[in-house]
Amino acid sequence: MISLDQAVIARLEKSGSRFEVLVDPDAALLISSGDFDGNIEDVIAAQDVFEDVSRGDRPAEENLIKVFNTTDPLAIIPEVIRLGDIQITAEQRREMQAQKHRKLITIITRNAINPQMNNAPHPPARIEAALDQAGFRVDPLKPVENQVGDALDALRPLIPIRFEEISIAVRFPSVHAGKAQAQIRAFGTLEKEEWQNDGSWIGVVRFPAGMQDEFYNLANGLSQGEAETRIIKNKN
Repeated sequence: MISLDQAVIARLEKSGSRFEVLVDPDAALLISSGDFDGNIEDVIAAQDVFEDVSRGDRPAEENLIKVFNTTDPLAIIPEVIRLGDIQITAEQRREMQAQKHRKLITIITRNAINPQMNNAPHPPARIEAALDQAGFRVDPLKPVENQVGDALDALRPLIPIRFEEISIAVRFPSVHAGKAQAQIRAFGTLEKEEWQNDGSWIGVVRFPAGMQDEFYNLANGLSQGEAETRIIKNKN
């Protein structure tokens, strides 16, 4: 379950009765669109259906049966979310918008490059400043992933930017190879690997181009600065 301060109210009015449930706002959006595949118990703040959340009032059982043909909260809650409206306060809206704004910047920073500066990543501060200059505002009631395209459209007149993947070859000397290669595998998609006769390890890893600095920092940290790296190719 989630905490009460993380939850919003989903409300359904039907057959003369009102039903309210407390749910994570992002999960509510996924449930409404039919894209939720998680456990409903993990995204609600109470395993209960209310007539009025603020007062703690619960609807009569006969009303639950009349509308939902059951009194089981775990069966009713998704229906209230799917058929009802999400109620959020101004404060909740501001907080959701701020969280999604930060997430949007992270997604763009990790995936985007500057094609006019040797495909270098854009710093988060530059992305944030350009979004502010463009007047782009994140919709707190839509998944962030669905807003990335619109954000890029807003950014392109202001800064050179595109999404791209990159493949980098990295070599670790034998003293670091065992530990380092395991973490490098988890960083992106391992396209190729080879153990050398001297015990060193070479791997080719593909990942979003905006994560280059993060990759280099990881490789250097794992090898005390002894890793060798080389860009193999860019993928559009």
